[in-house]
Amino acid sequence: MAPFILMLGAIAVFPLFLPHFWDKNRNKLIVSVLLAIPTAFYLLKMDFTSELYDSIVFDYIPFIILLGSLFVITGGIFIEGNRGGTPRTNIILLTAGTLLASLLGTTGAAMLLIRPLLHTNRTREYKTHSVLFFIALVCNCGGLLTPLGDPPLFMMYLRGASFTWFFRLFPEWFLTNALLLLIYFLVDRHFWNKEQVKDRQQDSVSGGTITIQGKLNFVWLGGVVMAIALINPNTMSWMQTSRYTSFAREGVILLMALLSLHRTPRMTRISNGFTWHPINEVAVLFFGIFVTMVPCLIFLEKNAHSMNVSSPVSFYYLTGLLSSFLDNTPTAVTFHSLAVGLGQQSPEMVASIPSSLMKAICTAAVFFGTMTYIGNGPNFMVKTIAEHQNIKMPHFFEYMYIFSIPVLLPIFILVQILFI
Repeated sequence: MAPFILMLGAIAVFPLFLPHFWDKNRNKLIVSVLLAIPTAFYLLKMDFTSELYDSIVFDYIPFIILLGSLFVITGGIFIEGNRGGTPRTNIILLTAGTLLASLLGTTGAAMLLIRPLLHTNRTREYKTHSVLFFIALVCNCGGLLTPLGDPPLFMMYLRGASFTWFFRLFPEWFLTNALLLLIYFLVDRHFWNKEQVKDRQQDSVSGGTITIQGKLNFVWLGGVVMAIALINPNTMSWMQTSRYTSFAREGVILLMALLSLHRTPRMTRISNGFTWHPINEVAVLFFGIFVTMVPCLIFLEKNAHSMNVSSPVSFYYLTGLLSSFLDNTPTAVTFHSLAVGLGQQSPEMVASIPSSLMKAICTAAVFFGTMTYIGNGPNFMVKTIAEHQNIKMPHFFEYMYIFSIPVLLPIFILVQILFI
């Protein structure tokens, strides 16, 4: 597991001590490959070839195709308004993003609204906090209500949970997001009052006209959503003949991205400040993460029975802990496999496990994915986009001790006390 620890260390330390080196995606790729190679050799030697293959082919590739396609499509939608970044405007944007997260997916909603949020707050002096709460609400916690919302839920859907079962998580969704929106509004009001008086007046008197360019991309975005919802090996018998038929879904998603690239005017993307750097950064870093985390997941699966993980509370916190530092999708899949292996029975079973365990796994995977930048793919992408617009974002550890631990963790503990 040493390469994975070194991978996390590189993401946390290099931006602090070697910022110019780490700014280049080529150097990130070098680090990822150098750590992935010994991991791959170890897995091959220990006869874990299939686990390595599955992680790359059936986890990493669909992950990047989905994130990359949503990045391309939403990057062709330019939303412009002359209303300033007042607390009222910002709370409306974040509320809209939280609601859209379960409909478009956290990645789709995040890529659609992060640029309008940054554009709206371009004259604000204090705006880092808005990006942090955006990561929490739009990139993660808003996506709990449907299998489209977040990849861990989609994986549970593929394993047999019905589309409507996730609606039962509404109490957890409502409490968490309502508290986060309330805290954000109070924090934003605090920083708003610290702004220069003339800047506040300028933002307050700005009009409310909103224009949208690249509207055709909403069609391609809808195509991605429909592909995820409908192209399902569990409901399409022809897809059950081979594991590779599932790539029909990725083919449709990729087609939507290509149509977006072809049909969107170049000036629309220029107006949106579109560059390939953010998705390239996510691709190279998560390649290293998806390879080096395989031994960690194997270790967990092999030793889970001796870890005394059987109650919903233990599933909640252990799924949450690992979702914070491993990608939350394979973590959720691993704990579902563990729950199946326990063989527990209950009056209500969901995807071959008790409903209480499924609730704990899904809620923890989605919520705790916001505890670090690498817990969920959109987190890192939003951070990179914000930094490219000259917003100073906290480094890996700083994000945890100034935001996720003091602000998010108490809410997640309250959710467990009330609902798990």
